[in-house]
Amino acid sequence: MAKYRIVHTEFWNDAKVMEEMTPEDKYFFLYILTNTQVTQVGIYPITKKLIGFEMGYSTESVNALFERFINFHKLMTYNEKTRELAIKNWGKFNFIRGGKPVMDCVKKELAEVKDQSLIKYVGEQVANDTIRALYESYYVTQDDTSPLRGQKEKEKEKEKEKEKEKQHAAVVDFYQSNIGMLNPYMSESLMQWTNDLNSDLVIEAIKRALKQQKKWNYAEGILRHWANQNISNLEQVFAADTEFQHKREGGPNASNQPSYDGYNFDKEFTPNF
Repeated sequence: MAKYRIVHTEFWNDAKVMEEMTPEDKYFFLYILTNTQVTQVGIYPITKKLIGFEMGYSTESVNALFERFINFHKLMTYNEKTRELAIKNWGKFNFIRGGKPVMDCVKKELAEVKDQSLIKYVGEQVANDTIRALYESYYVTQDDTSPLRGQKEKEKEKEKEKEKEKQHAAVVDFYQSNIGMLNPYMSESLMQWTNDLNSDLVIEAIKRALKQQKKWNYAEGILRHWANQNISNLEQVFAADTEFQHKREGGPNASNQPSYDGYNFDKEFTPNF
């Protein structure tokens, strides 16, 4: 599907937007409707850290906006574990046109949603009958509350938690072995990045910083870049490195571009995205 999103001019005349939203609310609302992570189905994975980075907001500001839009405006919801955001009325104002390309895209994206309760949250507002049926096909699975299913879900959650703890321990061990002891702030930052991406990417970013004799802020800049590019594993990292290197070798000014591991850096050695 084409990577663009439609925002109708009536957005500015909507009573809720005009009377209840602050300028900051309007800016945030447009962001959640049109950022690069938005999918055709109105449910997409995104981290608060990335939102803050792209909008230029602090973590506190992002959390405050989430609180307003979830509990006051009631226009979205967010799963903190899967880091998926769902826009309640997405189906009211999208899916003006159907057809096979749209249907195929919706099927593919719905299958990728981790928290299926979000499908029901958005699907109940879908106006197009045919597309709403695709959403509804997931409701039965979500509403299955048998004891066996519940036990399996609990076991899966425990396994996920153990895996996260294992990943965080690996990152902490690598950091302390190569950079130094952790303070509480750094431990929290490492844990957040491990949760947002994974331990392999965090360790790889630290390795790249060490090769340049740099510290954590250099590695964190690389992680921000990867998150912004939707990179989620080492294979994608190496593929991006190769692609960048090919472009660099073929560019007319390639020899004058300071770079490291496929990314450009300025004089302060901060990733120049």
